[in-house]
Amino acid sequence: MKKRLMTGFTPTGKLHLGHFVGNLENLLKLKSEYDSYLLLADTHALTTLKDNPAIIKQHTQDVLLDLLSVGLSETEVTYYVESEIPEIYEMSSFFSMYVSHNRALRNPTIKDEIKMKGLGEQFSLGFINYPMFQAADILCVKGEIVPVGIDQEAHLEQSREIAREFNRLAGKDILPEPKALIGRVGKLIGTDGNPKMSKSLGNTIYLSATEEEVEKKVMSMYTDPTRLKATDPGHVEGNPVFIYLDAFAPAQEREQIGKYKELYKLGQVGDVEVKKYLIKILNDFLAPIRKRREEYNNPELLKKIMKQGSEKVQTETRLVLSELKQVLGMNY
Repeated sequence: MKKRLMTGFTPTGKLHLGHFVGNLENLLKLKSEYDSYLLLADTHALTTLKDNPAIIKQHTQDVLLDLLSVGLSETEVTYYVESEIPEIYEMSSFFSMYVSHNRALRNPTIKDEIKMKGLGEQFSLGFINYPMFQAADILCVKGEIVPVGIDQEAHLEQSREIAREFNRLAGKDILPEPKALIGRVGKLIGTDGNPKMSKSLGNTIYLSATEEEVEKKVMSMYTDPTRLKATDPGHVEGNPVFIYLDAFAPAQEREQIGKYKELYKLGQVGDVEVKKYLIKILNDFLAPIRKRREEYNNPELLKKIMKQGSEKVQTETRLVLSELKQVLGMNY
């Protein structure tokens, strides 16, 4: 049997280029090698959209459309929706009994999110329980390999701890210890130079962006603040324009990128010329994604894909939950 690959997406908005290099690229490479499951974690979205929950449904369809558009066909991967599988919540409640409150708060990703979003102490219990939900999302299908961005590694460690605890209780391995697969670019820099590309910061380029939207974003992109005019020597390292070129240009463009880097360092090429080159690279990259988007952009088709996948996963999750209840002596 093939090993099982699982990853998830929280539908708080459309997917962007950071998602592609963070884990979609790995999914595309591995989808035929593994039995692949992709979660649409709509309940998780309540941690940031609790005051506007009605929009989550639309975001969920948007994210599914993004995933299908990049080439993750419903015939090659199984899509499932978190809220359609109540067994996930039952499983996460069991998991939460084996994670201390202090351990949950020590999760570095949770701490970073609290700081970045300025939550202070005004975060929900569900926000702190996020890693337990994530563990249930993964372990409900017994996911073994989890392609994620580097900022999700801490959550994966908590999932492994939970799996080990239940395996200890069972006296045998009933749950896999999921391994993270970090993308080629663990965390893509924002267009504004911020270390994190984030929808909330508005420094993203979406996978659904039109040619005009790509041009507008790139032309306003942060470059080298020490460079006042095109003839000044520039810095390539940490420069978003060159980071994006390295991340998205095809192999045949490597020589040209190398030339631009040397010219930029010498002050012999301007930001505008390099940005126009990046615009072409990104629009060429997004062209086949736009074409597939047109083919899948049908709300009824998207609903059908979500329903079929969720029904399949719910059947599997019931079996996993039954195993856990047996370990806990709750098989009355």
